[in-house]
Amino acid sequence: MGSRRHTPAGAPPLTVGVEEEFLLVDPVSRQVSAEAGKVVLDAASELGVLVTREMTRHQVETRTDPHIGMAGLAEQIRSTRVAVARAAAGQGLRIVSSGTPVLGHPVPTAFTPDPRYTRSAALFGALDDEQVVCACHIHVGVPDRATALRISNHLRPWVPALIALAANSPFWAGRDTGHASWRTTVWGRWPVAGPPPYFESESHFEDLVGRLAATDSIMDRGGLYWDIRPSHHVPTLEFRAADACPTVGDTVLLAAVARAMVATALQAVHAGEAPFRPQPEMLRAACWRAARDGLAGDAVDLADGRLRPAAQEVERLLHRLHPALRRHGDADLVRAGWARLGAEGSGADRQRAAHRRRGRLTDVVDHLISTTVPADDVDARR
Repeated sequence: MGSRRHTPAGAPPLTVGVEEEFLLVDPVSRQVSAEAGKVVLDAASELGVLVTREMTRHQVETRTDPHIGMAGLAEQIRSTRVAVARAAAGQGLRIVSSGTPVLGHPVPTAFTPDPRYTRSAALFGALDDEQVVCACHIHVGVPDRATALRISNHLRPWVPALIALAANSPFWAGRDTGHASWRTTVWGRWPVAGPPPYFESESHFEDLVGRLAATDSIMDRGGLYWDIRPSHHVPTLEFRAADACPTVGDTVLLAAVARAMVATALQAVHAGEAPFRPQPEMLRAACWRAARDGLAGDAVDLADGRLRPAAQEVERLLHRLHPALRRHGDADLVRAGWARLGAEGSGADRQRAAHRRRGRLTDVVDHLISTTVPADDVDARR
């Protein structure tokens, strides 16, 4: 998921890749199922290393190759979803792309047998118990870690807008949480999570990581759960603020926005522009507000601390990103995707709309099954 080196002038397009996490559900009870090992084994016959297990046996993770064109990325996301859905169907199960389980009893957690997860449970105890949550991680290629950290400094104020844009986890184990992205709140309990710090330098980053490891706040660099972080295994900047996206179109929209964010920030870095540094307390509060309200409510304007419509904050971000979107050929795609969200609502809004029709949470699960991988897509590729 890396990127070619580039210069400020005449830079080639940035690469982008995606990791998606899915929940397994029983199509009769609609509750989460702990059969990920079998599903991953079946799906790997087609996808190879592009599919893997996650922390719990309720989850399956897929990844894409790095892409420059969004059409190619969309097709690979679609094909990996179909492959996993077929493997799940072979076990009498379905997959859903939701940040949290709508129905079922995920606590105590059914952990995937793995030394890393065993060590995590020993270190963090009950903190692991509610980690049956699914995210969409976007990797954007960057030249090196030092540049990634400078880009991260510029992107910190936009984390709340990303959370709102991708909110897709209003329900948790049979109840409405009152949040559009309950996953964000659950994940934020980790000692190293939420919006990233402001990094003065690469040595500041390395020193902080060393101190966190020395206190057992993280097991290793993989435990840096900030919403934006330099990847520890590929030359990318990784966005981790988004819930699992309900549709392929939602994921591609998010990927295009994330790439444009990096491209815009990279231009600012090369121009020597100083990043806006909101108060850490206000940035954290803005992230919580975004997780609670999603696109349907209000957001914190970090420039003055006032509440403004969340959709207005996202529109401000998209306006700022327009030159980068146009340069990458993604302006029309994002304009159409944003118009669709304006008409249909976020993933969280769509889940709640499915529930309102008859007041049944099983309808929410059925809605997620049909949007994650439409039945026609599965049948067409059998």
